Amino acid sequence: MCGICGEVRFDSGMASAKAIADMCEVMRPRGPDAGGAIVRDRVGLGHRRLRIIDLSARGNQPMSDPELGLSLAFNGCIYNYKELRAELQASGYRFFSDSDTEVILKAYAAWGTDCVKRFNGMFAFAIHERDSGRVVLARDRLGIKPLYLAEARIDGSPVMRFASSLPALLATKGIDRSIDPIALHHYMTFHSVVPPPYTMIKGIRKLPPATVSVIEPDGTRSDKVYWEPSFIRTAEDLRTSAEEWEQRVHDALIAAVKRRMVADVPVGVLLSGGVDSSLIVGLLAEAGQSGLKTFSVGFESVGGEEGNEFRYSDLIAQHYGTEHFKIPVPTDEMIAALPATINAMAEPMVSHDNVGFYLLSREVTKHVRVVQSGQGADEIYGGYHWYPPLAKSNAGIGDYAEAFFDRDHAEFCKAVTPEFAGEADHSLEFASSHFSKPGADDAVDKALRIDTQVMLADDPVKRVDNMTMAWGLEARVPFLDHELVELSAKIPPEHKLKHEGKGVLKDVARKVIPHEVIDRPKGYFPVPALKYIEGRVWDMVNDAVSSEAARTRGIFQRDYVDMLLSDPRGHITRLRGSKLWQVALLEMWLQSHKV
Repeated sequence: MCGICGEVRFDSGMASAKAIADMCEVMRPRGPDAGGAIVRDRVGLGHRRLRIIDLSARGNQPMSDPELGLSLAFNGCIYNYKELRAELQASGYRFFSDSDTEVILKAYAAWGTDCVKRFNGMFAFAIHERDSGRVVLARDRLGIKPLYLAEARIDGSPVMRFASSLPALLATKGIDRSIDPIALHHYMTFHSVVPPPYTMIKGIRKLPPATVSVIEPDGTRSDKVYWEPSFIRTAEDLRTSAEEWEQRVHDALIAAVKRRMVADVPVGVLLSGGVDSSLIVGLLAEAGQSGLKTFSVGFESVGGEEGNEFRYSDLIAQHYGTEHFKIPVPTDEMIAALPATINAMAEPMVSHDNVGFYLLSREVTKHVRVVQSGQGADEIYGGYHWYPPLAKSNAGIGDYAEAFFDRDHAEFCKAVTPEFAGEADHSLEFASSHFSKPGADDAVDKALRIDTQVMLADDPVKRVDNMTMAWGLEARVPFLDHELVELSAKIPPEHKLKHEGKGVLKDVARKVIPHEVIDRPKGYFPVPALKYIEGRVWDMVNDAVSSEAARTRGIFQRDYVDMLLSDPRGHITRLRGSKLWQVALLEMWLQSHKV
């Protein structure tokens, strides 16, 4: 719902009001309705706000409490803030606004960094302690709200900056803007997912989900992970029937959807026509939501592949009597929107549906400022095709890599120049270390865990955050309610993998939504023109990868790029993405952000 930023100096200098203003300006689309900044000696905080709840009731940001000696910049929404407010009032804390922002301040005063364990919501925030000089950064459990960090040097002195958007940090000086080779390996191999703390820019890192970072005045920093789902099951979990799991998921989903209805403005739904978003519409109807607005986007067909799923979204809209908006996008309009879509990316993201979410969000904001969206269900309930092969008895990291990775290390070394190749297979090493962690014994559970904790935040969730926030639209994701995620982790894999994936969720859906939406091939926001690169899209791609900027940068081997250009259809990843688009998207993103 907002954008936050800040600067922390580790000498006697004053934090730069200009740097904070520059970062805030880049994040203006995230918070178009209001902005503010506080600079107190060596620490400064900045904020851009999207108004979805009356500002007079919420108070301004950054928010300070002189009595507590605390200042806060906060991005997100704490859904249980009223309950926490009542608990804190009972303990003697006085409140001057009805806001989750003030609840965070008082909660930190009461419980310290453990306050994050009490929050149900999506958030990233920074707190400055006036008396100690300490700065505390925190991010929500599933990484729904982003937070990027940069260490810089200004006039020889160390400075730390943070922001909700990586490009906001690029607007400031003193940051190492070179390409990080480890991040490049992940981008080209791990399905374009760059796990934290890495980003494509060597001087910029990101705070991992479910992490609190404490920064002392001398620059010492300590990070603590405060949450992760456990896939270890008790004997009672294993005895629980499929019917009981189904009822528990239904009840938890209802609670998650209801929590995300809180706003002083209408809440809509991004309705793709798939099971996940359709179920959200059905559960909202069960919860008594009336006058619901739903939104769908579609593209022109290319190469015999259909570019929309309107027939399914229409069915749900008619069944529940929603006010439904269909947004068909001609190929010419899609191509024209690509530069702005790429510029809206905090990091390079190859998924074809980025432009779909971007154009959909542009239209949605003409009607509502808050939507619920179905991201996360596949990662939580086993909806992807790489999970079933892991159910065999001897499955392991090799099976996961074979299904999920876009290319192996040998092909990566052929794709990039020697400067970036190296000998280490960073992506396989990362995934292997994650698979070997305690807390999940089954290979399916290990894959679900890495996808839930890593891939989810840095692919679908980031995609929706970036594209909706580009238009000042807040997206809420009920499937990522942490209580629901904890419950779902306890469900044995066989209940998730039945019915060709998401079995337990489909069983819930059968009691809520029409079966035609459930018993259908898996879909998404398809953009065939970006999968089968030809015509004007090929021209755009060729211009980017053949440009003087690309040649000077020297990331990719020219013969590899020429091979992809000569036959885009012949070089598709295991997850049905274009290898040419992956290379070109990175180059276009770097050019867009003047890296």
